[in-house]
Order: sequence, then structure tokens, then C-alpha cells
Amino acid sequence: MKRQENTLSSNWIKFIGTAGARFVMIKQLRSSGGVWLHLNNANVILDPGPGSLVRCNKLRPPLDPAKLNACILTHKHLDHSNDINLMVEAMTEGGFKKRGLLFVPSDALGKGGVIFDYLLNFPEKIIPLKKGKFKIGSFEFEVPSLMVHSVETYGLKFKMGKSVVSLITDTEYFEDLANYYKADILIINVVFLEKRKGIQHLCLEEAEKLISAVKPQKAILTHFGMTMLRAKPHILEESLSKKLGVEVKSAYDGMKLDF
Repeated sequence: MKRQENTLSSNWIKFIGTAGARFVMIKQLRSSGGVWLHLNNANVILDPGPGSLVRCNKLRPPLDPAKLNACILTHKHLDHSNDINLMVEAMTEGGFKKRGLLFVPSDALGKGGVIFDYLLNFPEKIIPLKKGKFKIGSFEFEVPSLMVHSVETYGLKFKMGKSVVSLITDTEYFEDLANYYKADILIINVVFLEKRKGIQHLCLEEAEKLISAVKPQKAILTHFGMTMLRAKPHILEESLSKKLGVEVKSAYDGMKLDF
């Protein structure tokens, strides 16, 4: 895996940003741009937080939001949803082309939601995200469970070629979490180095527990808060890989996975 990629292969995932928690986002110590998936000529963005549009245009090669086929929000918190309206504008070319799909939890719509009313007719379809299976053209994904978080939140499971990729987004650890997200590649939002009582985010110890239970071919840690950044994720990945016998990578802004 290289830190400079000049070409994009047919199937891939790109981490536009790897920021988690308020202060890393506010200070932009890491980008909060979300994740871009490309499979079978479909382009999908997940959780476009603050700066996502700018970051897409600054990447080399750049990612063109006008080529998006779908936008997905795992939940409506600002660090995940700030640029969602911009992405809908771009995907539909300012509403002049009624195209693309928007998947959002029900509480992201209407009063208290994050999708502007004037954009509601721009996408081809707005689909409430919930437990079940979904399609974006030939691109299939599943929502295995509702997460334990302060707003309606869902994890995701994708089929990328021959690989199953699971994303465990923001959640409190709960029984059966590992069973829901069995995968070849496991992506985990790890905000805290150590557990903080009463805050519904995963810590490193819980991520380790999940990796040990799922036994993926590769585990990727992302969505880092301040305590994780101070602990230097690239050092943590080495010790976890040795301890668990699984390849563990700490994501960085712009990192790309090929399939």
C-alpha cells in the first residue's frame, strides 16, 4: 500500500478523511471527509463530514462528486453529515439532473434532520436506511444492525468483488456486535484510546476484542479522537498485528484499498 497513488483501479475504497470526535474535526488534525467506494463503475460516498467536498477536489487524482451514484449517511452527527447537502447538489448537478440515491436514517429527514428541504426532490430516490439489504445498480450492501448511539445509527456491510467489507461506525460496544459484522476486511471507528464511561464510542481495547472475534484478513482502524492520535496509530497497528496475528492498519487521509 503506497501513500501516493496516481492511478485508480476498478474496485477500491478511499479514506477521504480519518477524523473522529469533535476536537480532531474542529482543528482538522485529520480530515473529516468520509469514505469513497468505487465498485463496478458505481461511486458511493459515506459520511461526508466537514471539508469533504474540498478534500475530494484536492486529492490526487481528484474525486469528482458529480460522478456519485449514491450518498450514504450512517448517522446525522455533524462530523459525518456536514457536507451531505453539498454532495447531493454535486451528484445532481445542482438539481438539473434528477439522479443518484440518498440513503439516510429516518431522523436525518424532516424536523431535526440534516437534509435541506429544497434538495429532497433532487436525487432519483431517498431511501430510509434501516436493517436490511440494498442495491445501487450492481453494487449491493447490507445494514446488519442498529448501533447503540445517541442518534439513529447503522453499520454497513459491502461486497467488494470477492471480499466482504464491514464498517463498524460510531457505537457503544454491545453483545453480538462482532457476529453482525463478520467480514474479510473489518473497518472500525476507534475514537478513544481508553474507555470513557457514558460515551457511546469504541475504544482501542474494544476494537481489539472485535478483531479477535471476527478474525478478518485485515482490520483497519479509523475515525480517531485526540487520545488515539497522541498514542500514534501507526505504532498501535504494529503491536496489535503482532498480538492478534491479523494485519491491522491505521487509516490515514487519502489511503486507498484496492480490490
